[in-house]
Amino acid sequence: MRAMILAAGLGTRLHPLTENRPKALVEIAGRTLLEITLARLRGSGIGDVIINVHHFAGMILDYLESNKNFDMNIVVSLEEVLLDTGGGLKKAAHFFLEHSGREEPLLLHNVDVLSTIDLPRMVQFHTEHQPLATLAVEERKTSRYLLFQEASELCGRRFGEDSPTELVRPSQRVQPLAFCGIHVISPRFLKMMSEEGAFSIMTSYLRLAEAGEKILGFRADEYYWRDLGTPESVAQAAEDLQQSVTLP
Repeated sequence: MRAMILAAGLGTRLHPLTENRPKALVEIAGRTLLEITLARLRGSGIGDVIINVHHFAGMILDYLESNKNFDMNIVVSLEEVLLDTGGGLKKAAHFFLEHSGREEPLLLHNVDVLSTIDLPRMVQFHTEHQPLATLAVEERKTSRYLLFQEASELCGRRFGEDSPTELVRPSQRVQPLAFCGIHVISPRFLKMMSEEGAFSIMTSYLRLAEAGEKILGFRADEYYWRDLGTPESVAQAAEDLQQSVTLP
């Protein structure tokens, strides 16, 4: 099984921490976000990883080299122009398609989230249910909700609490859930992304859900999860790790 870490963003919300470094090299308790994410993947049995980079890309390359790639097979996908989540994965698709004879899913993980989500269990859930993609989700407040039918199938989205609901398939009852920045994706999805340039992977998910593809939510409510998009959140995560949270 292979994975991709999304690390190309500018980290604007993390200023001033990202004024002289990429967000992937912001530290929590002496460890960079990139090291923490790589350790999570390695601990889940994943040794082959591609990382997309853009902002201070050279620093990430030097960091990986100085740490001997953390004893993993790591490839870097350099984005001259930011491609967003979908465009970034599409550019890196060759890393997964060169093993197209194998049917293992791939794991896509934001570098700026910290969690104890059981990644092998999430992969097992995906394997058992065979959707096009499985998205880690939980019930919490967010500015961008994904909407799911009772069978946990993606059927739409909503921006904020009071915004109009965008449904891509009819559903009498939907549940709004917050996305956790972790996906397990079937390899066939890579050839189904018809969008070009910079685009959100959610655009592809919603288009394909409308066409009848099954995209499932994996409930992660029982796990610790924190978005690391602001200096305040990074500070809180450091405190959490010191006091109560143990990463698997």
